[in-house]
Amino acid sequence: MPVSIAHYKEPFLTYLGQVRGASPLTVKTYEIALRQMLQLCHVEEQRLYLMPFRKAIATQNKKTITKKLSAVRTFVDYLNEIESLKIILRDDTPIKVPKSLPKPIEHHHIMEALSHANPQEYLIILLLYGMGLRISELSHIKLDAIKPRWIRVTGKGNKMRDVPITAQIFDAIAHYRSLYAPRAFLFEDEEGKLSEDSLRYKLVKAFERVAIKATPHQLRHAYATQLLNSGAKIEAISELMGHESIATTQIYTQLASKQKMATYQQAHPLMTLSPKE
Repeated sequence: MPVSIAHYKEPFLTYLGQVRGASPLTVKTYEIALRQMLQLCHVEEQRLYLMPFRKAIATQNKKTITKKLSAVRTFVDYLNEIESLKIILRDDTPIKVPKSLPKPIEHHHIMEALSHANPQEYLIILLLYGMGLRISELSHIKLDAIKPRWIRVTGKGNKMRDVPITAQIFDAIAHYRSLYAPRAFLFEDEEGKLSEDSLRYKLVKAFERVAIKATPHQLRHAYATQLLNSGAKIEAISELMGHESIATTQIYTQLASKQKMATYQQAHPLMTLSPKE
């Protein structure tokens, strides 16, 4: 007889946010995936058959399908480890997703946006580009985590890391604090900490002012690419960016290689040489 596991969804989402430190956006993404899955699938003899769910999402792009299946797997892990249900997943064949190369914003475009930004936008751009932060990490920077040579950042899964900053960044933070007088978090409004969406909106508007489309993650990509092109070791970059696996950082090496080849093809005088007949 089919058994419903829907009543475990809300406790799981609470666990995801409060215990595992997932961002509100991640929790919302999981909620949508689980709601759809639970409408279509049931547990029979301790087996959760995913085929109805997989058929329903089959027309979506591979990355979306992968994220939704990952949400279901994490939910089942919770059921087994926390709720002791011993659920077995069926029809859970992984989806192969081609890794796409990030598209960083060029340095001169970033400098142009900085030159037209207000003080708050200026610091948002400077920290994302100068520290390689995720937007969630930027949102959670506390005043007491800021030191003259580094900032303690709270990354994925509430993992802490110290990211170095330049004297220029520290001075920009001091100037910003003198203007905005934040109380606990670096970026605040009257109600408290600015949300990720608010920070993202401010960034997008700053770049739109100079007719450039930009996302916070592109600035993070630009940070990694600049370090690679300047000869930094990939292990150090991986640690600075808070990657759990160096394989994630290696995507940027492919991008840097493509950029170097493009530069070579554009700049080397032999590229204009006609073949000898």
